[in-house]
Amino acid sequence: MSKSMKAMEVVRRTSHCFCMVLLLLFCAELSAQNQEHRIRNIVLVHGAWADGSGWKGVYDILVKEGYRVSIVQEPETSFKDDVAATQRILALQDSPCILVAHSYGGAVITEAGTDSSVVGLVYIAAHMPDAGENEADDGKRFPSDLSKSGAIKKTADGFTYLDPAQFHEYFAADLSAEQAEFMARSQVLNYADNFKAVITTAAWTTKPSWMLVAGSDRTINPDLERWYAKRAHSHTVEVAGASHSVYVSHPREVADVIENAARALSK
Repeated sequence: MSKSMKAMEVVRRTSHCFCMVLLLLFCAELSAQNQEHRIRNIVLVHGAWADGSGWKGVYDILVKEGYRVSIVQEPETSFKDDVAATQRILALQDSPCILVAHSYGGAVITEAGTDSSVVGLVYIAAHMPDAGENEADDGKRFPSDLSKSGAIKKTADGFTYLDPAQFHEYFAADLSAEQAEFMARSQVLNYADNFKAVITTAAWTTKPSWMLVAGSDRTINPDLERWYAKRAHSHTVEVAGASHSVYVSHPREVADVIENAARALSK
């Protein structure tokens, strides 16, 4: 090989290496940009007669898959207190987040979700009132088995709870009797007036939403969940046979809905 050909070969190889370096740098920059815009923060809000521990299965899946998850512990002493507790956790977020709720928590995130840190809302077998509405009245559109059962009891000072003997049947039918019994005995009593709290501004009217319908829900009528979702033009997924405690009994399906929301809003 002549000297000129050798020199050309050196130039060719050098150019090839240089192009590869540029390509790797470009890919690294693109990856960094994608990571920067990826929604990684998830805030979970529980419903009435429950606490944040019910999210454990969903939490474990999301954390394993790279999300930063915060769980709100609502006191359930007043709707205002529950919204404030949610806003308190939202204020701690260091980047945009997905706000997720179960059951009564849906009314809470509908009010609290107007916060600028929230880019999307996920409703898991949850209420989704509009401004000027409350979940108690919305529930009358499609009465649930629970609402007709007499299983909701009230204390002398105005707090509600589910009769432990009927908790499994109406709230957690697809969980074991032992797990439902523990949930019944550890339930957080919810102030009765919370269900009548009127929404001032509904976050879902200006932010994208997702709804998971629990197909065999006896606490909130699945037809009401479907009606909410249709009205809000929510992305909707249904888990056939799931009880109201779908977030406990089907954590993978619930996590998938949350992750789909995060991916859609990261584009």
